[in-house]
Amino acid sequence: MSLLGPVEVRVLAEKLNLRPTKKLGQNFVIDGGTVRRIVRVAEVTPQDVAIEIGPGLGSLTLALLPEVAEVVAVEIDPVLAGQLPLTVEQRAPEVAGRLTVVHADALKVGPDDLPAEPTVLVANLPYNVSVPVVLHLLRVLPSLRRGLVMVQAEVADRLAAAPGSRVYGVPSVKAAWYADVRRAGPVGRNVFWPAPNVDSGLVSLVRREPPSTTATREEVFAAIDAAFAQRRKTLRAALASWAGTPAAAEEALVGAGVDPSARGEQLRIEDFARIAEQRPARIPRPATTP
Repeated sequence: MSLLGPVEVRVLAEKLNLRPTKKLGQNFVIDGGTVRRIVRVAEVTPQDVAIEIGPGLGSLTLALLPEVAEVVAVEIDPVLAGQLPLTVEQRAPEVAGRLTVVHADALKVGPDDLPAEPTVLVANLPYNVSVPVVLHLLRVLPSLRRGLVMVQAEVADRLAAAPGSRVYGVPSVKAAWYADVRRAGPVGRNVFWPAPNVDSGLVSLVRREPPSTTATREEVFAAIDAAFAQRRKTLRAALASWAGTPAAAEEALVGAGVDPSARGEQLRIEDFARIAEQRPARIPRPATTP
């Protein structure tokens, strides 16, 4: 197996006349030790079908292929999508047959776009879309049982934050609907080309069942969005528009067993599920006699 180092990455970029863009969040890994570490921490098995988002020039792809049954690489850049199979064929011909490249936007990809059902997500995610991509894939790919993603350190903190934390917010709560999420280690800036202005971090996700609730995911997420839209306010005030009036918000909160003077960052996903069940529009009204 011949991984990509700084020289190989720059040679490939020059060959493709590639100028990494902030718009696509392109920062390519140039350190073999980092991609080996990601694969090791992801705990992939020979039975796994891995989905990789934004494979870029193939640094992580090359490390993944020998360890799994298949890699489905989703790449939005047509030039990179076309080059990746050639790179793998040249540097790792013995496992090239395990790779499928899907030229698509990861925010729009669904099960019907993929050749197999992925079991694990392993990716160096573009910074600008990392949270939406994680939430989208967990929603549309129920076959995903776990994941390990590299994201901006600040995003890693938010995804893995616990209730009461200063950075606990919408990404934290929504990710908890799908999975147990934790930080899995830091990543420095010098392993990328070009080097970003921020540090990165690894985030581990292990799928779990969502909270037991009569509310739909959409209804629970609407309550979360409303609570954090005005996070400095009490839930009674923050959920006033969501419920119709402050009094209706208080009634819903009390019905859910939540203190109306609490704030969103104090609540777990299970609390938001109970609140969503109590939204006035969901509560059946008694029929009136004509």
